[in-house]
Amino acid sequence: MKLDDLKVSCSSCSLSELCLPRGLSSAELNELDNSIEHKYKCERDAHLFRSGDPLRAIYAVRSGSFKATVLTGEGAEQVVGFYLPGELLGLDGFAEQQHTCNVIALESASVCELPYPDFESLCGQFAGLRKQLMHLVGREISSGNRMLLALGQLNAEERLATFLMSMSKRFAERGFSPTEFNLSMPRHDLANYLGIAVETISRLFARLQKNGLLEVNRRNIRIVDAQRLSQLAHERCVPVTGISP
Repeated sequence: MKLDDLKVSCSSCSLSELCLPRGLSSAELNELDNSIEHKYKCERDAHLFRSGDPLRAIYAVRSGSFKATVLTGEGAEQVVGFYLPGELLGLDGFAEQQHTCNVIALESASVCELPYPDFESLCGQFAGLRKQLMHLVGREISSGNRMLLALGQLNAEERLATFLMSMSKRFAERGFSPTEFNLSMPRHDLANYLGIAVETISRLFARLQKNGLLEVNRRNIRIVDAQRLSQLAHERCVPVTGISP
C-alpha cells in the first residue's frame, strides 16, 4: 500500500478520521502539527523500534505497512500484528515506558512521529485527543480479542477467512477497494501470525480459489464471494461499498 498523495499537515491528511486528529478543533490540530515530525521514513525490513527500547515517541503509520513481532523463550519470532496507514505504533510501551515488541517495515514506509513528552502534554490539554486515544486503544484491544478467538477456536481455513475479511474492512476504511487488494506481508509472516504452516497457507489459498471465494495472483487478492467468505469466518457479512451482502 502506497499513499504518496498524503499532505504534510494533520488537518489535510486523508487518514485524519482514522488517526489521532479525529475530533480535534483547528487550534488543537495546529498544536498537534507543531509537535509531529511528518517525514520519518523506514526502508523495507528496517526496525522502527525494538523490544527493550525506551518509549521515545508514538508513531502513526503514514504510508506502507509494518509488522510487530515478539521472541519466544526459544528465540523464535512470533508475528503478533500488522499495521496499515492511520494506525498507531508504540502503545505497547505505555506500561513500563519501554517497548515489548519489535516493529519492522514490510515495505518502504513512513510514519508521523509524536515525541512521548509532547504526547503526554497534549493529552493533558485536549479532552478530544484523550477520547480519540481511548477509542483507538479500545479498537485495538477488540481486534486483538477477535483474532485470539479465531486462533483458539477456528480451524486453519476459518482463520485465513477471518484475516482476509479483516483486511477487506481495513482497506475499505482507507478508501481502497474492499474486494481487491495486495497483501504486503510475505506468506511465511502470515502463516506465523495465524499459527499455520506455510505450505498449508498456500493450499488454503488454492482451495478458496477453487471453491470460487477468491482469485489469487501471488500477493494480489480479489474477493469473489464476500458472503461465503464471511460465513466461513463466522461473521455476519456487513455490506461495504464493493462487497455484496
